[in-house]
Amino acid sequence: MGPLMLAAAIFGGLMVLRWLLKNVNWWIHERPLGDNQHTLPPGDMGLPIIGNMWSFLLAFKSGRPDSYVESFVKKYGDTGIYKALMFGYPSVIVTTPEGCKKVMMDDEKFEPGWPASTVELMGKKSFISIPYEEHKRLRRLTSASINGMDALSFYLTKIEDIAISSLDKWSKMGEMEFLTELRRFTFRIIMHIFVGSEGDAVMHNLEKEYTALNLGVRAMQINLPGFAYHKAINARKKLVAVFQSVVDQRRNEMKENVHYRKTRDMIDGLINATDENGNKLDDEQIIDTMLMYLNAGHESSGHTTMWATVYLQQHPEIFQRAKAEQEEIIRKRPPTQTGLTMKEIRQMPYLSKVIDETMRLVTFSLTVFREAKKDTYINGYLVPKGWRALAWFRTIHYDPKIYPNPMEFNPSRWDNFIPKATEFMPFGAGSRLCPGNELAKLEIIVFLHHFLLDYKLERLNPKSPTMYLPHTRPVDNCVARIHKVSNA
Repeated sequence: MGPLMLAAAIFGGLMVLRWLLKNVNWWIHERPLGDNQHTLPPGDMGLPIIGNMWSFLLAFKSGRPDSYVESFVKKYGDTGIYKALMFGYPSVIVTTPEGCKKVMMDDEKFEPGWPASTVELMGKKSFISIPYEEHKRLRRLTSASINGMDALSFYLTKIEDIAISSLDKWSKMGEMEFLTELRRFTFRIIMHIFVGSEGDAVMHNLEKEYTALNLGVRAMQINLPGFAYHKAINARKKLVAVFQSVVDQRRNEMKENVHYRKTRDMIDGLINATDENGNKLDDEQIIDTMLMYLNAGHESSGHTTMWATVYLQQHPEIFQRAKAEQEEIIRKRPPTQTGLTMKEIRQMPYLSKVIDETMRLVTFSLTVFREAKKDTYINGYLVPKGWRALAWFRTIHYDPKIYPNPMEFNPSRWDNFIPKATEFMPFGAGSRLCPGNELAKLEIIVFLHHFLLDYKLERLNPKSPTMYLPHTRPVDNCVARIHKVSNA
């Protein structure tokens, strides 16, 4: 074969390879739709198997996470809905409040569609994976133990005790990783609420296992040593074993009519919960529910509290306004009162705005995965049955039409502003609203109340880069010192 023929053969081979790489996902996922493929949203599915994950990871790890959706807008226009191949599934990314409302709230057409790795780690009987009717039943059985006013009032004293002792301890520690300590703080709270246990060694070991579990939730499902998913699977097994032993112990106590414990906790509530038909939760439901609440009450609360503290310290005028509100709470308090009450918690409108603005700006969960139960149209575009619909919260929270100057930390933007249900979704929306949202906010409020009154934060590396996966955080975990500034 002569040089020209060889070059032509190589060129031809490369062209065939290019065509295959460009069209294999179309052949697998779009061609079977027949004429319906022409009503799909604009977009592309990237490379075979990998799909759009390479560009997604590149955008988030480059420090420009919003460039991922911006690349679709630049190529295909501002349609608010785009096709892609994400986490191994043909998907439709939805970036408008109206589209997300359809995805999140139409339970006749959409059901949970989380990646298999997430379901495996969070539990097949947890809120994220069970069908709609079972989800409603589980919410009814667990809501009083988590978000009920009586439960929150009962938890308040312990949350406050832990906040006060933690801040005092940190003020004497010197240099520390503020985020790491906050995650331990929120983990200690949630474990006390779950099982009434506070042994420091046990707490530390469980927190380490849950950290490994959480790192695997967004990882590729590769169950081989050295990979995050493999570590997460092993961590889940250890956590399940610990919780199973606690459930077994409690059931034995109830069977033997043992009532020596002085405090109640969530696990008692879950074991005793009975629906209208007299049915109770089985052990797997109880344990998966507890693991899911660990995510809501530990990871999200810890990260949000850190960012709220950082933003307050970065904006002295906002700090002083929030501090004045807390000082007013103390001034109005009867002299015989020694701690916060739920009534006082409801009298902190500006601090609530600080927290809402933090949750908007950070957007702890950037998306929710749903699966189309039948062919469904959004804004005239088809979401085929079996495809995933990704409600992309991050784009909505940064929409300048809803939030002018969206990258600015501005709690006052919430003055006289009540967003529509799907314009602000830090805890999701619809039937899938995070069932632990009120508990999570209570933890953040109580901590910030005491921080504002008596402390300040000194970041030692304020220019530390920010990483965005699996959650938004400083690369150095916010290395800092806590200083006590009050004379109290």
